[in-house]
Amino acid sequence: MRPVYMISGGITKFTKAEPRKSFRVMVKEAFDYAMRDTPKLRKADIDGTVVSYFSDHFTRQLKAGVMAVDMCGLVPKPTIRIEGGGATGGLCFQEAYRHVASGFMDCVVAMGFETMSRVNTWKGNEFIALASDTNFDYPVGGFYSGYYAMMVVRHMHEFGTTVEQMARVSVKNHKNALHNTWAQKHLDLTVEDVRRSPMVAWPLTELDICTMSDGAAVCILASEKIAERVTDRLVRVAGIGAGSDAMRMADRPQKQVVLLPHEDPAWYKNLKYPGVHSFRAGRTAAKMVYEKVGIRNPIEELDFIELHDAYTSSELQTYEDLGLCRYGEGGKFIDSGAPELRGVIPVNPSGGLLACGHPVGATGLMQAVFAFWQLQGNIAKHNGGDGRIQIKPRSKRRPMRGLIHSHAGTGTYVTATILERAF
Repeated sequence: MRPVYMISGGITKFTKAEPRKSFRVMVKEAFDYAMRDTPKLRKADIDGTVVSYFSDHFTRQLKAGVMAVDMCGLVPKPTIRIEGGGATGGLCFQEAYRHVASGFMDCVVAMGFETMSRVNTWKGNEFIALASDTNFDYPVGGFYSGYYAMMVVRHMHEFGTTVEQMARVSVKNHKNALHNTWAQKHLDLTVEDVRRSPMVAWPLTELDICTMSDGAAVCILASEKIAERVTDRLVRVAGIGAGSDAMRMADRPQKQVVLLPHEDPAWYKNLKYPGVHSFRAGRTAAKMVYEKVGIRNPIEELDFIELHDAYTSSELQTYEDLGLCRYGEGGKFIDSGAPELRGVIPVNPSGGLLACGHPVGATGLMQAVFAFWQLQGNIAKHNGGDGRIQIKPRSKRRPMRGLIHSHAGTGTYVTATILERAF
């Protein structure tokens, strides 16, 4: 496997609804942004594309991927579509990485989009619910807000997690987004604001849950030869990891915790794992990428994380899966202030899905774009001059690193990717 570099990225502003623009136009906007930001890169340098979008239902257009590629002027070069629920964008990024790492291509564009506003919210939730087991969960009324409510209720029962701790995730991420011009929501919230917002599925309120959105994102990955020619602010894809799990939570066996290098098996002697309170796929993805990059303790060796916070509860659960704290201590971790913008390990400095929105096929790529800008030190350049969400490197003894995390279903697909500064 040869080194792979991210050389550019572009996004559209995610919105609740953008009826004036088709998915083709959104992807073209994000692609043009990425190309303008890397003027030495020629379209002729691009060997092919990987396209991600979650559902044909939203576009009412089969084979929409090739239409987006055509709009960007990249046919007749090879293209492939990736789909994997909420992890679609993260899977797309990793597939583009494999194209370059394997030597199959020297420069690949990963592009993702979703136009979820074309249907009403109830119908959109129904489409998303088709990503659950349609022979079992779906017929008994399974919508994802209900699944996540059930999981966090178990987390609360097992570990004493509180609704206030979940609300603090929303407060933190929306506060970060006050300084992100690309974010959909700019809200200065309190815990009380979150708890007073309309209840969706107890204990999750409207402000505990991300918004179905319209938007697009593009990442351009390349070999070392091309990367060194087009930019002097190299960002390397240090490693990738992924995991999966049974679709039906009832089918998930209880086994020993998948341990990370810094963990002691005695910590989890009596823990029923994964239960419905933890994501075994997330822990598997984390373990894989940490091994590939050589990370022994993530809280000491990462500078920031952009994780899939479709629900405030899933951010707390993911702290644990990524090994930022012990299982059961996600609530205490947010209470400690560690994942705050100026905390020990900033989590979702962009504002995450809660504030930026969640156009599914674009979301994982959006996370990669923000991580790329962070590692280049270019947040202010891309953010109207506002650099307040720029993260500073924590150590001079190692490269600055960021982890991006993408999550599907109730933890059926999860990806974890680490990018690092290479200049």
